[in-house]
Amino acid sequence: CEDCGKSLIGECILHGPLIRAKDRVIPSRARLTLPHYLTLRVLELRAGNQQILGVFAKKVIQKRTQFGPYVGQLSTKLTRYDESRLVLQVLKDGGKYFLDTPNEDCGNWMMFVRLARNQEEQTLVAYQHCGEVYFTTVKPIEPHTELKVWYAADYAKFMEASAVFIKEECDVCPLPPVAKEPVDPWICSSCRTTFATFALLESHQCIHKDRV
Repeated sequence: CEDCGKSLIGECILHGPLIRAKDRVIPSRARLTLPHYLTLRVLELRAGNQQILGVFAKKVIQKRTQFGPYVGQLSTKLTRYDESRLVLQVLKDGGKYFLDTPNEDCGNWMMFVRLARNQEEQTLVAYQHCGEVYFTTVKPIEPHTELKVWYAADYAKFMEASAVFIKEECDVCPLPPVAKEPVDPWICSSCRTTFATFALLESHQCIHKDRV
């Protein structure tokens, strides 16, 4: 204690406990890699206050938009299994390895993308290319829509899975509905004009290129 000049085990009886200052919480690597036009939302609460997260679009995402590669640790077995996420494997040096993400500092934001239960809610397809796994949009994704993924046909064979996954609803404790976030406009860097979709911005930028 600096006030009475004594070394004590525990709190100072005369001057009381120290005021503890906590370090600022640093987001995990996976959360820091989230693109600016995507957002994470807590969808469900399970036993032990386990949060089930989902990735949602904040702006329109065009069809054939590629994300990746998926970041994970190559492993012969999974250390963390989540029934709401895809199990991913890659072929490297003649061996088949899992892309394991035991915690949020071992992966990127793609580890939060939940699997699609049917074709109607599927927005992404997962596939292997050059020893890496990528996700590509199979349809335009509107704002406030969750990104959900399933295997591409060839990758499903590699993973020994069906072409479409159908899962029965499980008992969960849903959270109250989340208020929709405002949709950020796409802004032209040349003239600062705003557009509702990336496609309109892309078309507009062609005018600037023609003028140059």
